[in-house]
Amino acid sequence: MYKLTKELYFPPVETTHQSGIVAFGGDLSVERLILAYKSGIFPWFEDGEEITWFAPEERMVLFLNEVRITKSTRNILNRGMFKITFNQAFVDVIKNCQEIKRNGQLGTWITDEMMQAYTQLHELGHAKSVEVWQDEVLVGGLYGIDLGHIFCGESMFSKVSNASKIAFIYLAEKLKNENYQIIDCQVYNDYLAQLGCEEIERELFMKILNKEVKVVYED
Repeated sequence: MYKLTKELYFPPVETTHQSGIVAFGGDLSVERLILAYKSGIFPWFEDGEEITWFAPEERMVLFLNEVRITKSTRNILNRGMFKITFNQAFVDVIKNCQEIKRNGQLGTWITDEMMQAYTQLHELGHAKSVEVWQDEVLVGGLYGIDLGHIFCGESMFSKVSNASKIAFIYLAEKLKNENYQIIDCQVYNDYLAQLGCEEIERELFMKILNKEVKVVYED
C-alpha cells in the first residue's frame, strides 16, 4: 500500500489492496480531497489514526431511478411532515453526523479535522448538504461531495424516524432532474440496500466517474 508524501498524488485504484485501502498518509487539504474524489478514492479513518484512503473493489451506488419508496414512506411524503432544504445548514448537518450515536459503533470517523476540511469544501461549493426540518428544528440530513455528475455521499443522520431516508429520496429526485449519473454511497450497508442502493464493480464505477460510460434514465 502506497505511503503518500506532500506531493499531490494518488496511485491508480487498480493498485488497491484487497482490503480496499489504496494509500496511507497525506493530508486533508482541499486540493487533495478534490483529487481523491475525482480519482474514485475517499478518506475513512478514526481520530488518532493515520489518514487512510479507500477505493473498494465493490462500490455501493444508487442508480437514480431505483430508489425504493415503501408505502409507509410514500404516506409520510404525502402528509408533508417534513420541510426539505438544500445547503442551508451544512455545518449543523455535519456536526450532527459526527455526534449522532449509531448502533455497533463506539466512536465516529468524522474527526474535527475532517469537519474543518469538509466545511472548507462547502464554502468553495464542492461539499453540499440536504436538511430535513420538523417544526423549524433540524431533525435529519446528509452531506457529500458534488462532482457535477456524481454526488459522493459521506454521512447522514436522523433524530426522528425516517428523516435521513426522506433526505436521501429528495436528493435522488433532485439529482435525477439535474441529469446526474449516480449517488456514490461508497460501501455496503443494509440501510442503503433497503433504499435501493447496490454494489457495482470498481471498474464500472470508474468508467461512470470518468464519463466513459453514461447512465441513461428514461422519463
